[in-house]
Amino acid sequence: MSSLPTIPAELFGYKVVDKVGEGAASTVYAVMDPKSKQVMALKHVLRRTEKDQRFIDQIEQEHKIGSRLDHPNIRAIHKYLKNQKYMFGTVLDAALLMELVDATTLDLSARPSAANIASYFAQCARALGHMHERGFVHADMKPSNMMVCEDGTVKVIDLGQACASGTVKKRIQGTPGYIAPEQAYRQEITPLTDIYNFGATLYWVLVRDEIPCALPSGGGRVSSALDPNQIRMPRPVHEQDPRIPVEFNQVIMECIPVAAHARLSSMEMVAERLDAIADHCRRTGAGAGLEGLRSAASAPDRNYDSEPSRTG
Repeated sequence: MSSLPTIPAELFGYKVVDKVGEGAASTVYAVMDPKSKQVMALKHVLRRTEKDQRFIDQIEQEHKIGSRLDHPNIRAIHKYLKNQKYMFGTVLDAALLMELVDATTLDLSARPSAANIASYFAQCARALGHMHERGFVHADMKPSNMMVCEDGTVKVIDLGQACASGTVKKRIQGTPGYIAPEQAYRQEITPLTDIYNFGATLYWVLVRDEIPCALPSGGGRVSSALDPNQIRMPRPVHEQDPRIPVEFNQVIMECIPVAAHARLSSMEMVAERLDAIADHCRRTGAGAGLEGLRSAASAPDRNYDSEPSRTG
């Protein structure tokens, strides 16, 4: 007879209240500070084998970047915590203490109205623009990394793949179905990478399907990355659902050209376009009938993280 996984009573001196999420290598708990009684989120990573070291490194990098950001639409990261063997020994486990967000990610939500979609994505664009101003790129924008609170506030989460602008990664990292060509080809990661990921995310939220990209979600190996001339543009969203305002398609198509220089040049430009769409939809009622659609299949969400030498 199987038993339910045990939730620890405390971690790093914080009382564990509940388990609220789980990733490929991490578990997120709601925890309480025993002194202030403040409830926060704690993202915990265990080092079980040597292969887990990269997840420890990743969570430390997430803190280094997150602690330098301050934007209402980015989940706040407060502290990096670790247990290690001896003073300068191996880190056995590590954690991020973060803002607890009571919200649902877009991949698990029914499709909002057109006005709300435009509003949510304008907030997301400005959050990413803040990262770019600070010299960083999120590099893994997708529906499961956008949370929407009951009051309509958006929170961008998970900086696990984030990096300094201009980074050339040794590994192919990102999420198939949203990944930019330069990520699949291990080229320079820039703010234009986020613009591509963002456009692919907006496309999925509108039509519940992924765009044709360099690394489709069905791909499994580095060799499955498509050549640039094999990547076709997606079918326009308003042709798939006439209730979708055509203006959304214009934004998407300007976010996802294969050549980075052909994309919209800044997230503020993207946000302004979406503000205009939201205003138009509220004034005219356009796209009000979009609400309620759910995907028959879950959104592509599995991170791809592979060294170019890997063959399986």
